Amino acid sequence: MKETSAETLSVVVEREIPFPPEKIWRALTQPHLIEEWLMKNDFKPVVGHRFDLRADWGVVDCQVLAVEPNKTLSYTWDALGLKSVVTWTLTPTSTGTHLRMEQSGFRPDQQQAYQGAKYGWQRFVAALEQVVSRID
Repeated sequence: MKETSAETLSVVVEREIPFPPEKIWRALTQPHLIEEWLMKNDFKPVVGHRFDLRADWGVVDCQVLAVEPNKTLSYTWDALGLKSVVTWTLTPTSTGTHLRMEQSGFRPDQQQAYQGAKYGWQRFVAALEQVVSRID
């Protein structure tokens, strides 16, 4: 568990994935691929674009904050009273890509959301890896 400040917590998931950043980037930014590992969406990799992630439990309101193709993607994540930021960082390695996902902004009184995110992102990132392995 990493403290970013006295007030908020972050969930961090890191993986070594044996594919180039370009391939992972496609799974992070193409709506039909995002739907396979995360949720239904109307995402566009354009700074300022507002989009929704839709699941059976509800909707996540998001806005794109940063886009650096094949390197960094960041967006707000606003759902169920949680206002946070999700940042994906792709770093090429000799065997593929080091993928880092950080969701920051959990308040100490949001333990349930924090624990849920810790569990959920492990599943989402595992599903992302499966999608990436199927992309041509």
